[in-house]
Order: sequence, then structure tokens, then C-alpha cells
Amino acid sequence: MSDVVERTLTALPSLLSLDSQPGAARLSSTSKLGNLIRRITELTSKHEEEKLIQTELASIKEQVSSPYTSMMKELMVRAIYCEMLGYDASFSYINAIKLAQQGSALEKRVGYLAVSLFLNESHELLLLLVNTVLKDLQSTNLIEVCMALTVVSQIFPKDMIPAILPLVEEKLNHPKEIIRRKAVLALYKFYLIAPNQVQHIHNKFRKALCDKDPGVMTASLHIYLQMIQENPEGYKDLTASFVTILKQVVGGKLPMDFNYHSVPAPWLQIQLLRILSLLGKNDQRRCYWLDCDVIGLSFYTIMGLHFVDAGVALSDH
Repeated sequence: MSDVVERTLTALPSLLSLDSQPGAARLSSTSKLGNLIRRITELTSKHEEEKLIQTELASIKEQVSSPYTSMMKELMVRAIYCEMLGYDASFSYINAIKLAQQGSALEKRVGYLAVSLFLNESHELLLLLVNTVLKDLQSTNLIEVCMALTVVSQIFPKDMIPAILPLVEEKLNHPKEIIRRKAVLALYKFYLIAPNQVQHIHNKFRKALCDKDPGVMTASLHIYLQMIQENPEGYKDLTASFVTILKQVVGGKLPMDFNYHSVPAPWLQIQLLRILSLLGKNDQRRCYWLDCDVIGLSFYTIMGLHFVDAGVALSDH
């Protein structure tokens, strides 16, 4: 078996918490998901794979239909795996929604994951998840709030955005930075699919841009880049703010986690340079706001990183 498959089998229990033993580090030999992955890697033809997966799907369908099923979490992960291979597991979609609605925290996690992978924004079953998302957004459990915001930022019916928008806006003031960051990403998703519904909260976007947590600030740049591409004139007053942020990034003011090959947040620098190029285009007066030394240093460090990556790539051959 290849090293990649071995690493996958090792990581799955901790990632999806499929094993009930707290210290488990590998998929046990009795795990049906582990057995399925191993058997597929040993097949020699597409026909054999189809036969195996159809048998697996029939087994999953029979078990999810049983009112006494106690392993719905693993059944959903197995169904996800089958769909990832290109086979239809649509019979399990409703069960994924039920798992997100009624399960424990770990079961809800798998249920939300399955829903985000199985369904698209126009799927009729997604409406059944709206009340669950509303309930979880109002929960005092941070994990449930995070899961709800995550699924909202990935997949949510456009017509139902007004129902949850006030709750998502409220999370921009949450004391936990991870909640604020996920709320910004959810609003970014709303802006992409229904921009007219979030026009009234631009001032809150500005607050996120100045958030003390760099992750929240970084998330807000996605929204600003999109809005500035569409209407640069409306955001020219923020030029000085973006230059200040770039100075902080280039000056190494962000946590070390943002560094890559000792370069401070290179992707964030690129995004800020793109924003500043849009704001300064064909505007000589606005260019006076720009700090040429900072921009030049940013460009130099990013180009240096490009050559480092090129050298690493060459050394691998």
C-alpha cells in the first residue's frame, strides 16, 4: 500500500472521530471505512471498483433506513467517500440533514460536512437545514456556532439569507476571534451571491478591517478586494488604511504563523498590493497616499520568495 494511503488511514480517525477509543491513531482492521479504502486500493480494474462500490452503497442504504442504526456518523463518511469516487449516494442526503439536526456535536460536524459536499445552493433539501442553522447560530456552544457559520459560508439558499443575516451580523461583535472571522467569511459569501442584501453593513466591514485579530482583518480583505474591483471610487478613502496594514505586514507585526519561508504573510501582501493598484489606477492625487518604500519592499520580498520556491522546485528534480 502506498505511503499516501497509509497516511490517509492514519489521519482519518482523528479528523472525523470515527473511533470511539480516545487514543486511537489508526483506522482499526474492523473499521468498515478503513476496509473499503484498502480494498479499493487493491483493485485492478474499474469494473471491480464499480461492483465493490455498488455493494457498499446497497449496504449503506439498508443500514441508514433502519430505525435502530447507531453508527450513522460512519455511514455518512462512507457515503461521502463513495460520492467522491463519482457514485450516486443521493439516498443518504436526507440522513445527512437529520444528522446535522439531531446529532451530538461530533455527529453534527459530520452531518454539516456531508450536506456541504452533497448539496448545491439550489437543492430543495437545503431548505430543511435553515431552522437548524438558525438554532445553532443562537447556541451558547461555540462549536455549534462555528459549524453553522462554516456551512453558511459554503452553501446556503440565496432566498433564505434575510432570515439569518441579523444573526451573522451580530457575530461580528463576538468576543471570540474565530467567530468574528467566520462571520466575515459568511458575509463574503452573501456578497458574492446576493450583494444587494449586504449593502447596508459596509460600516461593519470597515470595523472588521480594523479588528485586532489579524485573521479577521485578513478575511475582510476578500470582501474589499471584490467590492473595490467593482467600484474603486467608493473606497478610495480607505487607501491610507490599506497602506498602514501593508506597513505592519512588511514590518513583521503579524504572528509568525503568517510567515512563509521567513516572508511575512506573502499572500496577504499580494492581496493588499492588488487593492492598492486598483485604488491608485489613473489617480495621481491618490498615489500620494502610497508609501513607495513600503510597496517596493513588499514587491522585493515577494519576488524573493518566488525565486526561493523556484529553487526548491528545481532541487526536487
